[in-house]
Amino acid sequence: MSSPDPSSDHQRIDREEFDFHVDDLDADAEKYRDFFLHVSVNQDSFVPIAEHHTPDGAHSYYVLFDRSATYGHPGEPQYLAAHLRRDQQRSTFDFEHSPLPLVPMAQSWLIHRGCPSEAIALTHEFGPRPADDATRALERRLASDGDHFAMGYSYTRDDPDDMSTVVVLRALDEQVPSPFRVLVEEVAPDGDTYTLREGGFKRLEDAWQWCNERHSGTAAPLPPVRPAATADRPPGTTMTAAPRPPIRRR
Repeated sequence: MSSPDPSSDHQRIDREEFDFHVDDLDADAEKYRDFFLHVSVNQDSFVPIAEHHTPDGAHSYYVLFDRSATYGHPGEPQYLAAHLRRDQQRSTFDFEHSPLPLVPMAQSWLIHRGCPSEAIALTHEFGPRPADDATRALERRLASDGDHFAMGYSYTRDDPDDMSTVVVLRALDEQVPSPFRVLVEEVAPDGDTYTLREGGFKRLEDAWQWCNERHSGTAAPLPPVRPAATADRPPGTTMTAAPRPPIRRR
């Protein structure tokens, strides 16, 4: 869901209701600094669109929309996945976080850190809705199988004439028929719905070329993902960052 309008009445959320609940907890100096720089300092810009807390309060999982992302470097991801761990007996906390370009990628990141998949579904009415069953099916697959891929590139555009997000993924199993995937999320001109589509490429160079053409408005339709001839990679593999090569941006 790219660049929803946070001023819409149905998208307003009382900021006082959103609290990481770590004010009375400590962390080691480096962890506390990271939390302040990457999370706490931007707290007023975050809109929680999904969250889950364990009954004992030890773990909290968040999918956050960052309203300030578009004010920074062009194309940066607009979502943040955050996992907080609290030790109430020691009055300490720890956390992990990852900026990600698509909601199902943030959900997948949290699921593979222990969050129940059914607990991190979107809980707040926010932004455009999926336009069709193909979009919903692909989002479900990304949320469940996201650990099969590493993200190499993403670009989120909030241009009113082209509200879109492009993502390049690399399969961790290099033997799959389409080892490089391109995801494209496009918001309808009226802003009410969006589509998410996937294309498959055999070579990285072809995936980058398609992205370049998409940014310049000359891309052909995404090629289909070739059917897998081998079994899926076993679960439990973590996503790792792939190199982010330069790409021409408009």
